[in-house]
Amino acid sequence: MRGRCGEGARGLAALALLLLLLLAASSRWEGAQAGPVARGRFTAGRRQGALNVVLVMCDAFDGRLTFYPGNQTVILPFINLMKKYGTVFLNAYTNSPICCPSRAAMWSGLFTHLTESWNNFKGLDPNYTTWIDLMQKHGYHTQKYGKLDYTSGHHSMSNRVEAWTRDVDFLLRQEGRPMVNLTGNKTFVRVMEKDWQNTDKAASWIRKEATNISQPFVLYLGLNLPHPYPSPSTGENFGSSTFLTSPYWLEKVTYEAIKIPKWPPLSDMHPVDYYSAYTKNCTGQFTRKEIRDIRAFYYAMCAETDAMLGEIISALSDTGLLKRTIVIFTADHGELAMEHQQFYKMSMYEASSHVPLLVMGPSIKVNHHLSNVVSLVDIYPTMLDIARIPVPQNLSGYSLIPLLAEMEEDEVSSGRLHPTWILSEFHGCNVNSSTYMLRTDKWKYIAYSDGHSVPPQLFDLSADPDELTNIATAFPEVTHFLDKKLRSIINYPRVSAFVHKYNKEQFIIWKQNLGQNYSSVIANLRWHQDWLKEPRKYENAINRWLQMNTNE
Repeated sequence: MRGRCGEGARGLAALALLLLLLLAASSRWEGAQAGPVARGRFTAGRRQGALNVVLVMCDAFDGRLTFYPGNQTVILPFINLMKKYGTVFLNAYTNSPICCPSRAAMWSGLFTHLTESWNNFKGLDPNYTTWIDLMQKHGYHTQKYGKLDYTSGHHSMSNRVEAWTRDVDFLLRQEGRPMVNLTGNKTFVRVMEKDWQNTDKAASWIRKEATNISQPFVLYLGLNLPHPYPSPSTGENFGSSTFLTSPYWLEKVTYEAIKIPKWPPLSDMHPVDYYSAYTKNCTGQFTRKEIRDIRAFYYAMCAETDAMLGEIISALSDTGLLKRTIVIFTADHGELAMEHQQFYKMSMYEASSHVPLLVMGPSIKVNHHLSNVVSLVDIYPTMLDIARIPVPQNLSGYSLIPLLAEMEEDEVSSGRLHPTWILSEFHGCNVNSSTYMLRTDKWKYIAYSDGHSVPPQLFDLSADPDELTNIATAFPEVTHFLDKKLRSIINYPRVSAFVHKYNKEQFIIWKQNLGQNYSSVIANLRWHQDWLKEPRKYENAINRWLQMNTNE
C-alpha cells in the first residue's frame, strides 16, 4: 500500500482530483468542443475570447512512455488524462537531442543549423524574439517558471570543451558510471524539490493571478525531471549520471514490464556509438539487475514528473480555467536509460530523440492518436496559430492546429501543411561526428559528418522498433533516396565542416585566454580521472589536432 503523510498529501490530492476530472471531463469537454477554437480579433490591445495556453516542458522524457507498450511500465495518470481528453502524437521528435540546442529550436521555430545552436554553450541570443514574445506583443499576458535553457553562455566548462574537442584522436570517459540512488521512504514525494517549488509557483499563479487577468495568458513551466542527477562521488567535476527517486515513486513502476535492451558486442557497434558509449562510461560490465534498476528508477522519475503536470491541470480545473485553456506537455529530448549501451541523450535512437507531445483543450480532438511525424520546431507556429497571430513563412516548423483541432480548413491562418518528414541534428559532446536524422514514414535515416567518412544508418522502425539492425547497405536504393532527400533539406557536409571550424576556433580562443593555467584547467575537467593518468599524451593529441588543416 502506498504511503500517506503530510508531505505526500499534495500528490495524493492531485490523484484524487483526477478521479473527479475523469467523471466530469466528458460533459466539460463536450461543452468546450461545441465550437471551433476561439478566434477573437486583436482589438484595443486585447484579444476578446482568445484561449489561454499552458506549456509544460520537462527534460529527458522518453516519448514512447506516453503510448503502448511503453505506458505499461509506469503509472502516469495525468499523461493518461491528457491522452483520453486530448491528442497524443505518436511520432514527435526533438530537433537536436541535447538540452540547449533542442530548446533553441522550440523557442525559435528554426532548425539547429539555422540558429547555429551547436552545443549546450551555444544557443540563441538573449534578445532573440521567441513565440512567447510575439504573443505578449499581441495582447497575451505571459508568465514563465523553471528551466528555460535556450540562450548562449550556460552549462559547465567541461560540457563546452568536450564538444569542441570531439574531433581529437583520444577516448576519455566524460561521465560517472550510471548508477541509482534510493532516497527517503514510502512517504517521500517531493524528491526533486526545485521542480516542485517551481510547480508550486506556477499553480499558485494560476489560482491567485490568472483568474483576475482580463486578457488571455500563456504560462510556461520548465522542469528538470526526469533528467538524471549530478554524481558528486565522481569528483569535483562531475556529470549527471545518478538516477534518483524514492520508494513512493518506485511503487508506480511495474518491474515485470521493464524490457532489458539487447546490446551488440562492442566490436560490432557503429563507430559513433562506441565513442558515445565509452565517453559516457558505459563500456564496462553491467548486470541485468543494474540495467533493470536504472530503467526502473528512470521510470519512477517520469512518474514524479507526471505528478507535477497534474498539479497544473488541477489548478486549472479548480479555477474553472481548464475549459478555456489549451494544455501542452512535451520534453526537450528523451533518455536512453541503457538502450544501445548508453544513458543520457546525444543520439538519434528512439529513446533519445523521441519526445512526448500531448495537447488537450477546447476544440482539440479527443482520444486522438496521431501517427504524423512532427518535431519541436512546430510548437512556434502552433502557438501563433492558437493566438491568431500571422505565422512567418521562414520558420522551419509548421502549425499543428490542422492536425489537432476540430475546425474548418479555412480557419487555419498559416495554410501550410506539415511535410511527411522531420529533421534532427546533433553537434555537441559525447559524439565524435555531426549527426543528421531524417525520419519519414517507417524509415529512419542517419547520416554523419561529410556523408562518406562515417557509414550511415538506416532502420525500418515498423519491423525493427528497437533499431538493432542497420540495413543501409542491404537497401542501397532506399539509402540513396533518403540521403538525397536529406541533402535537399540541409547541405549537411557543409554544416559539418562549419561546425568543425567553429569548434577549433572556440577552443583556441579558450586556450589563449587561460594562458599558463591551460594545462591545469584542461586536466581537471570531467575527464580528469582518465586525463591525469597520461596528461602529456592527451595534450599532444590536442596539439596535433590544432595543427591539422581545419578543412580536413
